[in-house]
Amino acid sequence: MSDEERSARRTRLLASAASTLASFTDVLTPLAARFADRGHELYLVGGSVRDAVLGRLAGDLDFTTDARPPVIAEILAEWGDAVWDTGIDFGTVSAAKGDATVEITTFRSDIYDQQSRNPVVTFGDTLEGDLIRRDFRMNAMAVKLLADGGQEFCDPLDGMTDVLIGVVDTPAAPESSFNDDPLRMLRGVRFVSQLGFRLADRVLDATREMADQIERITAERVRVELDKTIGGEHPLEAIDLLVETGLADRVIPEIPGMKLTIDEHHQHKDVYQHSLTVLAQAIDLETGDPDLVLRWAALLHDIGKPATRRHEEGGGVSFHHHEVVGAKMVRKRLRKLKYPNAVVDDVSQLVFLHLRFHGYGDGKWTDSAVRRYVTDAGPLLDRLHKLVRADCTTRNKRRARRLQETYDHLEERIAVIKEAEDLDRVRPDLDGNAIMELLGLSPGPVVGQAWKYLKELRLDVGPMSRDDAEAALLAWWEQQRDGD
Repeated sequence: MSDEERSARRTRLLASAASTLASFTDVLTPLAARFADRGHELYLVGGSVRDAVLGRLAGDLDFTTDARPPVIAEILAEWGDAVWDTGIDFGTVSAAKGDATVEITTFRSDIYDQQSRNPVVTFGDTLEGDLIRRDFRMNAMAVKLLADGGQEFCDPLDGMTDVLIGVVDTPAAPESSFNDDPLRMLRGVRFVSQLGFRLADRVLDATREMADQIERITAERVRVELDKTIGGEHPLEAIDLLVETGLADRVIPEIPGMKLTIDEHHQHKDVYQHSLTVLAQAIDLETGDPDLVLRWAALLHDIGKPATRRHEEGGGVSFHHHEVVGAKMVRKRLRKLKYPNAVVDDVSQLVFLHLRFHGYGDGKWTDSAVRRYVTDAGPLLDRLHKLVRADCTTRNKRRARRLQETYDHLEERIAVIKEAEDLDRVRPDLDGNAIMELLGLSPGPVVGQAWKYLKELRLDVGPMSRDDAEAALLAWWEQQRDGD
């Protein structure tokens, strides 16, 4: 890009930012006036300015000011619908008004202890001092908000140039920045995913050299960055960066571990590349916001292959029960990363079920098998459909088409059976009370055994009349008593 082209694009981006910020006038101008009335300056800052420049600003707005936290709290209490000061020790007070959420922080000049990522917070007196402490130059731009609605663009570190060329670079030496806060390495990768930028060469080199420092960061903070990374618009490039830099070896080593394993069909360079392809195809099947559960399941669905690889006679390779092993590995890793139990359960269950469809073969599953497929998937069925379709990555176009047509047939079978019975809530035809009354039982484990028998029978034969269900239960009960 020539200097003339860069200058023209800079002008366009600034105009775009001004247009974007005009839609937030009802928030920006009243706040700026209130701070001016108290003798203070107010700046939109950081990611909010970057996103305004890129035309992607949402309703969460970040500000910085020379006002101290008690003054910020007073102003926001007068202005906002709700105020919370959980970050006031770090100089931050937040508020919500209408659809907007604002976070306002006093100028800071942090000192890090080089052991954790927790800074010793000291308040600063200048905008420049506040900006230079930030993670990346593209996040060190600000817009001064004037009481009359005017705006002044402030870019002392030339973050706009980084935005223009699409690069993620640090204000000072990256080694110093990452020593202060190693989480910035993961944040850099995350911005590659979210913005489609690239890491500056010196940032990439420093990340490679200092990847082990990420172990200073808590699992919870790592998890947040990983979710933002896989949920971005360019997650494949970012995952490659995690692996290339060695960060993945420290935070989720099962991903680079797949690079060592050739898949059984020899259709891909390795299982790692196959998994990236599945992730890309799963993303193509999304119909709304990024589905993190689906994306994690797509990326991790084959992580059990390295542990189950076997060389067969004749030169073949097998991975028997890799879905079982993989589900256990997913559960262990996600728990270590402090994911919520619901996410752990959902991702591991999808990994466990992703091969089930291949038993469908030529479409001769019984109705019972179809019911069990739907029941085992439960509320994950739609995601399972997408994961299985995304996993059809063979280069043989005829085989790929046949697999998709076979899955079409399975979905048609599911739809037909759903029309005839409630597949979303398969339960026995008799509840616990009816079981106890019919068999003359008190509450206890035998009632649970009878309930389970009826549930299995329901899956096998479908809905039964009450008379047929009672007759079947009585026959089962006689067998149990004869066995005793």
